[in-house]
Amino acid sequence: MSDNKMAEKDGRSKKEATSSDSGATDPNGVQNGEDLYPLALLMDELKHDDIGNRVEAMKKLDTIAIALGPQRARDELVPFLTEVAQDDEDEVFAVLAEQLGKFVPFIGGSKFATLLLPALEILASTEETLVRDKAVESLNNVAQELSEDQLFHDFIPLIEHLATADWFSSKVSSCGLFRSVLARVKDDKFRKELLALYLQLVQDETPMVRRAAGKNLPVLIDLLTQNPDLSTSDDWDYISNMFQKIIGDTQDSVKFLAVDVLVSILKFFNKKNDTTHAKDLLRSAIQLITDEAWRVRYMAAERFEDLASQFKSNPQYIDELSGPFLALCEDNESDVRKGVAKQLPGFSKLLGDPQVVLKKVLPAVQNLSMDESELVRASLASEITNLAPLIPKQDAIDSLIPILLNMLKDEYPDVRLNIIAKLKVVNEVVGIDLLSESLLPAITELAKDVNWRVRMAIIDYIPLLAEQLGVEFFDQQLGDLCLSWLWDTVYSIRSAAVVNLKNLTKIFGSDWSSEKIISRLLKSDSQLLENFVYRITLLSALTELVPVVSAEVTTQKILPFINHLADDAVPNIRFNVAQSYVVVLESLRADKDKYKELINRSILSSLEKLREDSDIDVRYFANRSLERCQALLA
Repeated sequence: MSDNKMAEKDGRSKKEATSSDSGATDPNGVQNGEDLYPLALLMDELKHDDIGNRVEAMKKLDTIAIALGPQRARDELVPFLTEVAQDDEDEVFAVLAEQLGKFVPFIGGSKFATLLLPALEILASTEETLVRDKAVESLNNVAQELSEDQLFHDFIPLIEHLATADWFSSKVSSCGLFRSVLARVKDDKFRKELLALYLQLVQDETPMVRRAAGKNLPVLIDLLTQNPDLSTSDDWDYISNMFQKIIGDTQDSVKFLAVDVLVSILKFFNKKNDTTHAKDLLRSAIQLITDEAWRVRYMAAERFEDLASQFKSNPQYIDELSGPFLALCEDNESDVRKGVAKQLPGFSKLLGDPQVVLKKVLPAVQNLSMDESELVRASLASEITNLAPLIPKQDAIDSLIPILLNMLKDEYPDVRLNIIAKLKVVNEVVGIDLLSESLLPAITELAKDVNWRVRMAIIDYIPLLAEQLGVEFFDQQLGDLCLSWLWDTVYSIRSAAVVNLKNLTKIFGSDWSSEKIISRLLKSDSQLLENFVYRITLLSALTELVPVVSAEVTTQKILPFINHLADDAVPNIRFNVAQSYVVVLESLRADKDKYKELINRSILSSLEKLREDSDIDVRYFANRSLERCQALLA
C-alpha cells in the first residue's frame, strides 16, 4: 500500500477517532489516560515496510475491533479494511480474508453481516489461490449468519457478479459459494436460475473454472440428497446436463472429477429408491473406469469401492463391474494399479461369493504382489490381509497365506511393514503359526535396517503385534529384540524403545514387566554400566515404567537403582535422577502415608543432598524437583 494513500487514511481515521465519544483504548482493549486510537495504530502497523509486521497487525484485527466497539468497527474499521483489500501483498490478504470470516460478532451481529461482503468479494477475485480459498471459506461462514432477505438481496447478487465476471479467478471463487444458498432457496424457479448459472460455469471456456465447478458439484448434489423435497425433475435435468458436460470434457483434469459427481448422483437416487436411471449410470461408471485418460482411470480406481457399492442392491451390476475392475488391476499405469490395489477387499466383499473371490480376485492379487512397482506392492500390502475373512479358512491357508509369506520377504521395507501392521485379521482367521516362520525374519531384518526411520517404524508396530500375537509368542520371539533397541546408536531409536517398553507394560501388565523387563535391565553387565549412555538410557527406561507398574515394583526395584545413580560421577545423570524422583513420588502419592518413611529417607533426603551439589544444573533441577515433591505431599 502506498505511503500517500496510507497517510490519507491515517489522517481521516484519526479525525474520526477524535470525533468519537469512545474512551481512549489501546489495541488490547486497556483503558488509559493517553489518546491512543486503535484504528490509527493499526494503520501505522500496516504502513510498516516489513511485510511480517503488516501480517502480524492483521492477526490482531479481533483485538482492534473489540477495542473500537461494534459501532466504530462498522463505521471506521470495515471501510478501512475494504480499502486495504485492494492494495497490499497476498500474505496480508490471506490473513485478512481469514479474519473477516470471524468478524460478524465484532460488528454487532448478523444484522450487519452484509457490511463484510464487499471486502470479501474483492479478496475472492484475487489471483492468489490461497487468498481466494480463504475468502470463499469466510464468505460461506458469513452466509450462515445471514437472514433469508440478506441472502437474496446481498449474497446471491454477489455470487452472480462473481460468476459473470471477466476474470477466471472470480468465477472460480463463485463455484464454492453456491453451497451456502442452494438448500436455502425454496422457490423452484429461483433455484432453477441458480442451477442454470452453475451450468454456465461447468461449460466455461477456461479449464480452471470448469475444474472448480466440477470439484464443487458433488457438494451441491449432496445438499439436494439431504433435502430431497427441494429437488424437482428440472433440477435433475440440470444436474444430468452438468454431469454429461464434465464426463465429456476434453481436459483430463476436469473429466476425472466426474467420478465423484457420479458417486453423489448415485447416492441421491439410492436414497429415493429410484432405480430408473441405474442402467444408464452403470454405463457411465464403466465409461469412466475404462477411459483412455489414465488420470480418469486412476480416480475411478481410487474410488472403486465407493462407486461400486452404490450398485450393491443389484448383484448383476456388481458382476458387470468385475471385468473393468480386474482390467484396472492390470492397467499399464502403476498409479492406477496402486489405487485399485487398496480396493481389493472392499470390492471382494461386494462380490459376496467366496468362490468368485478365489477364481477372479486372488489371481489378480498374486500378480499385484509381484508388481514391478514397489509402491503398488506397498499399497496392496496395506489391505491384502482383509481378504482373509472373505474366503474359507482352508482356502485362505492354501491361496492367501503363500502370497503373504512371499510379501514378508519383499525387498522394499514398506511392503513388509504394511503386512505386519495388519496381521491381526490373519491371526483371527488362520492363527499366527503359519506366518511365524517368515514373520520373524521379516521383523528382524526391519529392526536392523540401515535406515533408522525403518527401525523406528517397526518399533511403532511392536505394541500392535504384541496385542495380536500374545504374551507367550512375544516373550519367545520378540523380547530380546525390544531390549536391544535401547542400545541403538541413534538417540531417536533409543527414545522410541523406552516408550515401547512402557506401551508393552500397559498391554502385558506390571508383573510381566517386573520379570521380563526390569529384572533383566537391572542385571546388566557391570562393564556396560561404565558407559554413560548406557546408564542414562537405563535410568530413562526405568523412570518411564514407573507410572505403569505397581508401587511394590517401583519401591523394591526401580527406586534403589535411582538412588544408586544419585551419586553418579556425571552431572547430567544426577540432575536426571532429581527429575526421576518426582515421577516416583507422583506414583506413590496415593499411598503416601504407607510410604512416608521411604519417601523421606530415599527421595527427599537425596534431593536435599543434590541441592548442595557442586554442579549448578544439578542444583537447579534438584531445587525444582524438591519444590514439586513438597507440593505433591502437601
